[in-house]
Amino acid sequence: MIADVILVVHALFVLFVVGGFVLILLGARRWSWVRNRPFRILHLAAIGFVTAEALLGVTCPLTMWEDMFRGTNPECSFVGRWVARALYYDFPEWVFVIAYCAFTSAVVWAWRAIPPRKAL
Repeated sequence: MIADVILVVHALFVLFVVGGFVLILLGARRWSWVRNRPFRILHLAAIGFVTAEALLGVTCPLTMWEDMFRGTNPECSFVGRWVARALYYDFPEWVFVIAYCAFTSAVVWAWRAIPPRKAL
């Protein structure tokens, strides 16, 4: 059960990073909240953390905790099975490093193209 909760938290983190980027692009001219500085700093830090892990060859702590709590029993709940299918892919590590670096570059580009508001 704990492993499934960690898996869902992991999925929410991914949704924040990917969905946040999509919403920043879509809302650039419509929604003022996409220029919120704390949101944008947190968003950039989140993808920066993932990219740093990939470049350093460090396993994500959420993945390690999930594996630790799942132990030798790889069984997931129904929801856990579907969330895991959406999150985990069997590609060489270098593919993820390139993907994370490219995504980080896109987020940095969005910071410059759609800058957050200056702090008051």
